[in-house]
Formats: sequence, C-alpha cells, structure tokens
Amino acid sequence: MLEDYKDSDSGKFDEITRTIETLVDENHKILVFSSFVKHLRIVEKHLKHSGIGYQMLIGSTTNRQQIVDIFQNDSSTNVFLISIKAGGVGLNLTAADYILVLDPWWNPAVENQAIARAHRIGQDKSVFVYRFISVDTVEEKIQKLQEQKLLLSMEFIESANPLSVIGKEQMIDIFS
Repeated sequence: MLEDYKDSDSGKFDEITRTIETLVDENHKILVFSSFVKHLRIVEKHLKHSGIGYQMLIGSTTNRQQIVDIFQNDSSTNVFLISIKAGGVGLNLTAADYILVLDPWWNPAVENQAIARAHRIGQDKSVFVYRFISVDTVEEKIQKLQEQKLLLSMEFIESANPLSVIGKEQMIDIFS
C-alpha cells in the first residue's frame, strides 16, 4: 500500500479504508470528518492510491462552494474529507448517505453539528453514521466524557432546579 501509511501500522485506519472501499463499491457518498488534518491526509493518500474520487475541505480551503458542488453533483466523487472545525457548519451535503467520524471531539455538539450536514431538507436517503474509536486510548475517555456531558445537559434542561443536578463528583469528572 503506502509507505508512510504502512509505517503507522494502524488497525483503525485499516478499518476506515476498508469501510470506504466497501461503501464506494456500493456507490454510496461518504462524508469523512476528523479533528486532525493529518488524519485526513493519510486517508487522502489512500484514496489517491486507490483511484477513489474525493474532495477535501480544511481550514485553508478557499473554493468551498465549488468543492461542495462537485461532491453533491459529480457521480465519480464518492468521498468528502472534512476537517470538523472547517466544515462542521454552514454546509448542505445531502448527497451523502454515510458519515465516518474518524476521531471524537471533546464537545459532542460539534460532532452532532457536523453530522447534521447530511440531515437537511432535501435528504431522501437514510443516513448512517460510523464513529471510529480505538480501544484503550484517550478516544474512549473522550467518548465517555461526551456521553456524560450529554446526560448531564439533558438532566440540567429537564430539572426544575438545574443547579441541584450537578454534584461535586460530576464537576470533578467533567473538568479533570
């Protein structure tokens, strides 16, 4: 495969690339979100090597609408690599029916906002979301923190006395 990709020896990226290849073979359109441009670049190298059509949106991208239009309308462009910070808001990507989140973000609302790019008026397909979490890594801790934040926010909103919902232990868990 790719020299620097092989050097990373990542089961996670092996699974991501297998998933992309399978979905492309089935003619799906895929959004791939990552917090790290470096991760997107690794996937990009694999896509180039495999001849898979893609577009990429990162912070330095200047022709945002043009690449969005290409992804939306070009049947040979199956993958859209997106930095979660650069492309998490303001995009309508209803051509996509699969979303791959390569790494968790500390704030679940940021991920949910990114995922909402495909859940728009005009979406006529079911949208499937895959989150890739490596076992025994900080990613598991981030995922757990996301779950705690979500539960806490739901309790906070539904409580008659929101400040009574947050205990000292929860505050320590959230901020440590």
